[in-house]
Amino acid sequence: MTPQHNVTPENATPDNVARATDWWRDAVIYQVYPRSFADGNGDGMGDLAGIRGRLPYLRDLGVDAVWLSPFYASPQADAGYDVADYRAIDPMFGTLADAEAVIRDAHAHGLRIIVDLVPNHCSDQHVWFRRARADGPGSTIRERFHFRKGRGENGELPPNDWESLFGGPAWTRVADGEWYLHLFAPEQPDFNWDHPAVRDEFRSVLRFWLDLGVDGFRVDVAHGLVKAPGLPDMGHGEQLKLLGNQVLPFFDQDGVHEIYRSWRTVLDEYAGERIAVAEAWTPTVERTARYLRPDELHQAFNFHYLNTDWDATALREAIDTSLDAMRPVSAPTTWVLSNHDVVRHTTRLGGGLDRARAATLLMLALPGSAYLYQGEELGLPEVTDLPDEVRQDPSFFRAAGQEGLRDGCRVPLPWSGDAAPYGFGTGGSWLPQPADWATLTVEAQTGDPDSTLELYRTALSLRRTHPALGAGESVEWLDAPDGVLAFRRPGGLVCTVNTTQAPVRLADPGARILLSSRQQKLSDGDFALLPADTTVWWQE
Repeated sequence: MTPQHNVTPENATPDNVARATDWWRDAVIYQVYPRSFADGNGDGMGDLAGIRGRLPYLRDLGVDAVWLSPFYASPQADAGYDVADYRAIDPMFGTLADAEAVIRDAHAHGLRIIVDLVPNHCSDQHVWFRRARADGPGSTIRERFHFRKGRGENGELPPNDWESLFGGPAWTRVADGEWYLHLFAPEQPDFNWDHPAVRDEFRSVLRFWLDLGVDGFRVDVAHGLVKAPGLPDMGHGEQLKLLGNQVLPFFDQDGVHEIYRSWRTVLDEYAGERIAVAEAWTPTVERTARYLRPDELHQAFNFHYLNTDWDATALREAIDTSLDAMRPVSAPTTWVLSNHDVVRHTTRLGGGLDRARAATLLMLALPGSAYLYQGEELGLPEVTDLPDEVRQDPSFFRAAGQEGLRDGCRVPLPWSGDAAPYGFGTGGSWLPQPADWATLTVEAQTGDPDSTLELYRTALSLRRTHPALGAGESVEWLDAPDGVLAFRRPGGLVCTVNTTQAPVRLADPGARILLSSRQQKLSDGDFALLPADTTVWWQE
């Protein structure tokens, strides 16, 4: 039996805005990186007008919500994650009226809108920080940040040994001799969340965007707001290697939970189940779950799953650990394979498009909510050969920081045509697109039953309509050969995943094939032949 990739149920158009409660427990949320999604004004940079024009594409893809990476007023020292004004739109993306139009049109298409919120730090051009630098030592405005005197005979050394995630010290000295903390770029000073003005300001920002109709927030660096009292030394270098492995004095401090409890009261003031999603790098999924207690946030990205190798034993352990951790707090488990900060999974998992497609069907079969990153539905690979002179990732320019190669997953999308910019816009693209992407465009893949785009469309349609897919708290593992995952979801759907590099014979499941990650004959006598790097959904 051959899988059908071009099935389009009559109800494929999303209607999630009208759905009942707990929409977020099984939502498929699509991340838009605005500068790389679609260019509406022909300047080579994606914008809100481009997003607005492509909302029907996202509706037809079958996602439930759209998460927009930052579009706020910003000097763009870190692609908008250095916010100068949380209530204004950067002119490169449009106007506040454009943002309102995107929200309004998304709702009309049955899509929810989640916006990025960056509370750990702001831009050094934020009005508060500009005043803090101008007013000098001892000023009350400096208390909203982490200004300190330096160490050494003349204060010439940083106040402690913390390192920036982008490389170098986490401190920069200003002209009057004091130092300020920035866990990321020097243009991104950290807020002091012990100060009541900071807490009041962000509750106000939440309400500003909720009043405009957004359905939720993705909370950037949600684990970083509170620092350990006294800002103690780490005691050694190479601190980046400790991220996600242990509690650090600047990450995952217990004080963050009081902040999120106050945010939850704001979210609950609004109808329609507005949500907050934590980007929280923690040592264990159990610590991640603490952000999702019933009076805190709603979801958290499952980075432990994202970082799991393509190995059946490791994947099963990650799935079980994730589900077990979320169950006590009654939160949905989330699953994600790619985003704007990591190598695209078509490349990262090491097995090319076949493995990426198999990983996608596995992810979409798991209970909970799933996140897609723009372009993964096209099977886009990581662009690994960008010239140094076009790169814009700030960590690329700072020694000993992150790998500095995040631009490779941020190359603008190919929509149509045979040559760059492939319908992205009329004015080129801010990062160069590969010359061989013509076969990967939306136009080229639409209607092709073998394409990755049609695989995603079919999988998302099935996920929306099949009673065994979506929300849940567990899977029933089935016996399977080494290197194969097999599990059943309540409702009779069985998912089998071959993570090996050779075909594997399975006992005939006595079930019909709903969908396979690639088109290939899957039966052989009394046995089912599961090809290498393949996932199959079966209906009992």
